[in-house]
Amino acid sequence: MNISINAMDDKIVIDMAKKGVENLLSEKTPSIVDMLMGRGTEKIIDSETLIEEIKERVSNSLNHNFMYSAVTEESEIFLRKKVLESMEMAVLFIDLVGSTDMILNLPKEKLATIFTTFAQEMAYVIKRHDGFVLKFVGDAVIGYFVAEGLSASVASRAVTCAESMLKVLKVGINPILKNNDLPELKVRIGIDYGENTIVRYGDDLQEAHVDILGTSVSMAAKIQNLAKPDQIMVGNDIYTKIHGSIQEYFALLKLDKSQWSYKSAKTGKIYPVYAYIGK
Repeated sequence: MNISINAMDDKIVIDMAKKGVENLLSEKTPSIVDMLMGRGTEKIIDSETLIEEIKERVSNSLNHNFMYSAVTEESEIFLRKKVLESMEMAVLFIDLVGSTDMILNLPKEKLATIFTTFAQEMAYVIKRHDGFVLKFVGDAVIGYFVAEGLSASVASRAVTCAESMLKVLKVGINPILKNNDLPELKVRIGIDYGENTIVRYGDDLQEAHVDILGTSVSMAAKIQNLAKPDQIMVGNDIYTKIHGSIQEYFALLKLDKSQWSYKSAKTGKIYPVYAYIGK
């Protein structure tokens, strides 16, 4: 049975976001990746391995002993082959909270280091979960996971990726930033699922900008804006595709029209949104 949260009480939603992180970091409660790997249905790297890799990279980056490489090339190659095609995919937006304060208060060198580290590490998490990194937009990272007939698997992978992002931030990145007198990071994550069309802006087959357009892209961005710091939120179209045992990790938000007025293109009714609360 779905849990519902009345989003009119902002404190309840914030408390649910905290509960989600606590459950995610607790050794007593299984994460979604633990569940999937236990079934043997997914080949997803565990977050502990990710964290160890990230700790080493972040430490080296802060000491100027490591330079990040490009992470969007695979996406560009893939999209250029699919121009004008429509594909089912899960889209994930992760946005850095409090970036304006950092821009105003941090020296440019430290600011660049934090933004680069955040964006690249989140991109690596997307890639390790078999997703593509579409692009960086300011302080946000956009990733997508292509279905190609495996919609349930893709939906689960996108949600698992979001779980891993929160965990590596809390356990892998933030402790290192804190030890270097840098601010710890908080994020908002929004995910949705649907058909998107690949477009190319220009005639140059190799250089013209390529992108994806569709309702799931715009809805994932809107859902991300609705989230509280360190909260994962998903739209109904991806929620309905994840396994019932994973759906239990989410609670339906009862949103007032002043907070959320976007409607489903399929039903014409207010589009349901779910918040991650863990298990």
